[in-house]
Amino acid sequence: MLGQEFVSAAAIAASVLFILSLGGLSNQEKAKRAVWYGIVGMAVAVFFTAFGPGIGGYWWMVPMMIIGAAVGAYVAKKVDMTEMPQLVAALHSFVGLAAVFVAWNADLERRRVMAARLADASMQEFSAFAALVAEKTPAELTFLQVEVVLGIFIGAVTFTGSVIAFGKLAGKVDGKPKQLPGGHLLNAGAAVLSLLLAILYLNGAGFWTLLVLAALAFFIGYHLIMGIGGADMPVVVSMLNSYSGWAAAAIGFTLSNDLLIVTGALVGSSGAILSYIMCKAMNRNFINVILGGFGGSQGPAAEIEGEQVSIDAGGVASALNDADSVIIVPGYGMAVAQAQNAVSELTRKLRAAGKNVRFGIHPVAGRLPGHMNVLLAEAKVPYDIVLEMDEINDDFPDTDVVIVIGSNDIVNPAAQEDPNSPIAGMPVLKVWEAKQVFVCKRGQGTGYSGIENPLFFKENTRMFYGDARSSIDSLLPLID
Repeated sequence: MLGQEFVSAAAIAASVLFILSLGGLSNQEKAKRAVWYGIVGMAVAVFFTAFGPGIGGYWWMVPMMIIGAAVGAYVAKKVDMTEMPQLVAALHSFVGLAAVFVAWNADLERRRVMAARLADASMQEFSAFAALVAEKTPAELTFLQVEVVLGIFIGAVTFTGSVIAFGKLAGKVDGKPKQLPGGHLLNAGAAVLSLLLAILYLNGAGFWTLLVLAALAFFIGYHLIMGIGGADMPVVVSMLNSYSGWAAAAIGFTLSNDLLIVTGALVGSSGAILSYIMCKAMNRNFINVILGGFGGSQGPAAEIEGEQVSIDAGGVASALNDADSVIIVPGYGMAVAQAQNAVSELTRKLRAAGKNVRFGIHPVAGRLPGHMNVLLAEAKVPYDIVLEMDEINDDFPDTDVVIVIGSNDIVNPAAQEDPNSPIAGMPVLKVWEAKQVFVCKRGQGTGYSGIENPLFFKENTRMFYGDARSSIDSLLPLID
């Protein structure tokens, strides 16, 4: 059994490693090392917590850790990059549910200690968390109850909200916003009842208040996320990431675990910042995202004139061979088709021919920020030619050819030209300003949000229909 001084030192070391991990993930070249910082930090945290003072029950804890590690390794190997957003949502649900269970258990232990005090029993019989509770003053026990309430409410909302977000991203739940009759009034009513239950609990009501509180919070999480459209799910996943962090922090206070407090605060704050960045990138108000579905136009959208004109691989290859500058804009369609390696090879051939090839990445391309960056890094695309939207948007007028691969909303000119469009005001990549635009797309359907794209009908746009990987592969032998 390790002493408390070792556990405290390990908590500081793990916290520093987690901070280094988050900091390193902001840079593609340092990301791999940053991931290892996080892995080592978590290993240190788990080991020193499991073997800290007052900890027991290894006969069931160790098997659970082994089973959890095995399941995690299996899922990590099986899940494709295209499924990563829904995996993140699913993992958030586990954090939320764990917070609920820990909070329930904390209150049961509190009640056990209080019963022993009333009976003037010895406090020496308690161990682990109960021993901590036995040392608390009445004021500290009140704070413990507040922490329990927060852990249950935030954790329960996170759990059911994450489950629904997972379902919408995975296509198992209809992506359209749906609410029960009464809409947000039901959520508000449930929140008010939750507050009343919390007051009853803090004034000595029974354990039943925490059970009903959890049920109401489960409903709020479910109904809140069901009312948000599928196109806003990336923001929702980021928001739930923040919720899971705050739930962990609340439980850290409950368990007097400094490491859990620091880790939860890091996750909570980083998730909140990411949500803000994504809302800004989509010109969405965070409160509007939470309270409603995607869009909400103010009037009829502008009619689209013209027709979609298709082109074959030979035509695209000819334009690429004649071009001096090329910008590639990847989207979720590239991820679905797993075309990143073919795109990387096309890039290599074009650069070998002396052409200036770069990538334009929108902040919400794919399903989560960084989705496209990870895919391109996996395919060995040089970091220095992968540019963010703000870095490359002014260069489109001087670009000969733009290839859009599986993107829709992030290259939609209606965001700039149609004030009644559901995505009006959303910053987009202005690909239509280039001399020629080729859109690699499976068919003529709309994108994930269901919004038609006038780009496909412009005179300088040609539709390169087909599976992204097959389409790009067909170009490779035609590039001089």
